Amino acid sequence: MSKAKEGDRVKVYFTGTLEDGTIFGQTHEDEPFEFNIGEKSVLPKFESAVVGMKEGGNKTILIAPEDAYGPRDEERMFTVEKSEIPDHITPEIGKKIQVQTGSGEMAILTVLEVSEDKVTFDANDPLAGEELTFEIELLEIVQTEPNE
Repeated sequence: MSKAKEGDRVKVYFTGTLEDGTIFGQTHEDEPFEFNIGEKSVLPKFESAVVGMKEGGNKTILIAPEDAYGPRDEERMFTVEKSEIPDHITPEIGKKIQVQTGSGEMAILTVLEVSEDKVTFDANDPLAGEELTFEIELLEIVQTEPNE
């Protein structure tokens, strides 16, 4: 039985949990996650964990914050006047708001605080600063890169 390697397209089931056991992401039985190893479309540590696995194999990995979404950056939290927020947006604590940055990229902001006249946002990735655990099952090597 072959092992997954760089260049292969693979299908996996996974469950991602935080240190407290909260599930932040998982596949469902009828919808495995499919990706190409080496395309850098997933976290590098996740990708490297799949390399060498055989179909039907299971693995649990722990990814430190610096190898996942980075540490929380206090400088990515900021406060704006409510008057600067468009009328169609109602800021509520915990609400996620998609915005376009000055450079044209899309970003997700989380509302941290709402006062009479100000709103505090967090532009960190929701998983920044978190240690991530993934339980991975390699279902299938869909396509194998030919040996050169």
